Amino acid sequence: MTSRDRLLTVLQGKIPDHVPVAPDTSNMIPARLTGLPFWDLYLYQKIPIWKAYIDCVRHFGFDSLMDGYADIRFAELGEMDDESTEAIVFRSDSRIVTQTYRMANGRRFWDKKVRVYPRFDPPTSNIRPAAVGLPEEPNHFEPVLGRVEWPTGAELLSLVKREMGDMGLVGVRCGTSSLVSNEETILDYADNPEVYEKKRDDLLVAVEKRFNKLMSLTDRPDFLCTGSSGSLIFQTPQTFRKLGLPIVQKVASLCKAAGIPSHVHSCGPQAQMVKMIYEETDLTVIDPLEIPPMGDCNLRELKKAYGDRLVLKGNLHTTQVMLHGTVDDVRSAARQAIDDAAAGGRFILSTGDQCGRDTPDENLFAMIDTARTYGRYR
Repeated sequence: MTSRDRLLTVLQGKIPDHVPVAPDTSNMIPARLTGLPFWDLYLYQKIPIWKAYIDCVRHFGFDSLMDGYADIRFAELGEMDDESTEAIVFRSDSRIVTQTYRMANGRRFWDKKVRVYPRFDPPTSNIRPAAVGLPEEPNHFEPVLGRVEWPTGAELLSLVKREMGDMGLVGVRCGTSSLVSNEETILDYADNPEVYEKKRDDLLVAVEKRFNKLMSLTDRPDFLCTGSSGSLIFQTPQTFRKLGLPIVQKVASLCKAAGIPSHVHSCGPQAQMVKMIYEETDLTVIDPLEIPPMGDCNLRELKKAYGDRLVLKGNLHTTQVMLHGTVDDVRSAARQAIDDAAAGGRFILSTGDQCGRDTPDENLFAMIDTARTYGRYR
């Protein structure tokens, strides 16, 4: 079987030749493998992160469930921001800081947040300038020169799918599982719940329009992603039920009717979310099912309770096992996950969230090899 065939088989609830193995290497490892400063990928797009990720898949040879890493947007849906300009407001040997502005009546109106591009880590957005020692409006700035232009929209999706080939499946974002995503929005939601309920309702309309657009394409996505990191870190289960769950329900329902898989990624505590999604949605696959202390999931228990319909994807510990463990530690943890969740199918061996930048290559190869040699469905 090709990786593509193997993953499609599992997502359909059938039994492939062996357990698919899809470690989460979304950003840091692909960027590290290029040997470039990370800002060359994220800011200058010399090798965009989606391409670095596919090159990483090719390097390690795993089964890729590509979770929305290519930013597919459509101008006709109002998803392209052509009015903002990104400018460099600080640079050093270790980081570049940018801030966007809009022109109106001959004046620049600067965004109140900046984006920090470290040399050796992915960028961080929504940072207040004062937090990095900068004024609210820059005293000087420079244009972003030399940024490589890549296709957008349907053309970009077609390119990504060609690059991926039979190495896996390409997912595109549609919706979210969280409208509350930081301290600021937590406090704002407490004071203005009606604002977020309107955002939810507006997004439900936008999600259906985006879904219909994606389904109209000649090169359709292989699956749709509607998750959000830390959904039960920034939201209580009650908040998720009110704001996030209706969006997941909508996307999963549309996907089921169209015969396309749906996917939720939500790192951190997730056990209560898995229960709600299993009982109240048509979702196909959920990850990363992190174990304590970062999460609260027990893979064996989740498989017993929900594995008859939900495809479970997880959950080797990304620091204790993948980053700091030995090859033998990785093999042992991978075998345990397979023993816990492979029975009857609907399981993809993965990691409990993204592997860190300095995860040893030999640990990733050991995880992949274990799935191929030990990963038989019991």
